[in-house]
Amino acid sequence: MTERPIRVGVQLAPQHATFAQLRDATLRAEYLGVDLVVGWDHFFPLTGDPDGPHFEGWMLLAALAEATTRVELGPLVSSAPFRNPDLVADMARTIDHVSAGSSGRGRFVLGLGSGWFERDFTEYGFEFGTAGSRLDVLAEALPRIRSRWDALTPAPTRSIPILIGGSGERKTLRLVAQYADIWHTFVPPAELPHKLDVLRAWCEEAGRDVGEIEISSGTSVRSLGSLDRGVLDEQLALGVTTFIAAVDGPDYDLGPIAGLLEWRDRLE
Repeated sequence: MTERPIRVGVQLAPQHATFAQLRDATLRAEYLGVDLVVGWDHFFPLTGDPDGPHFEGWMLLAALAEATTRVELGPLVSSAPFRNPDLVADMARTIDHVSAGSSGRGRFVLGLGSGWFERDFTEYGFEFGTAGSRLDVLAEALPRIRSRWDALTPAPTRSIPILIGGSGERKTLRLVAQYADIWHTFVPPAELPHKLDVLRAWCEEAGRDVGEIEISSGTSVRSLGSLDRGVLDEQLALGVTTFIAAVDGPDYDLGPIAGLLEWRDRLE
């Protein structure tokens, strides 16, 4: 495995809050030392009042890219069926430049997935299809996104990292092996060795070293109240180096994230 720094991320759900609260939470996370701030690509709240306040994720990321100076930013994850992939490439390149500021190096991470929340699809007029058909859309989008990056003027400021979320063994992990710089998963430690074996096999078929792929795991904020270091240490031993915890509005309590950052810093 390639030696990687341990990174802490926070997913700020763009629901049940004002933009000012989201912006404030992002700046607080950056000040605390979080490495990565991510949103999501949904059109309605996933918890609480289903018709409560909610904002579109990509526009938020562009605004937050301008407001911040250090943290990386991206969607966790953008749904491939929602947008033309060439447009996604251009949007990602644009936020990459917005986030670069005076440093000249962008901070955008393109998180991609196939989508799963049926209401997003039906109310906005997208075909929901099946899990397999949505993954097929993602598979078609990935090479087009890369090709469009090569054609854009100006080009992205860096090779924009691609994060792919999901753990399906037949399609998703194959796409991770072919295209991803980061694999994000929610599988528990007991299941992770098998998933990594599957990913390794797909990487061998693709002629790629699995060590090139950063392993990212979703971490429960609830468990961080007591900071289950046993689980974190187990994930770390298995190769996870990026740990992302979700925090909801409107208050965006980052207290649990501080514990995760302390755990990270003690290991450095």
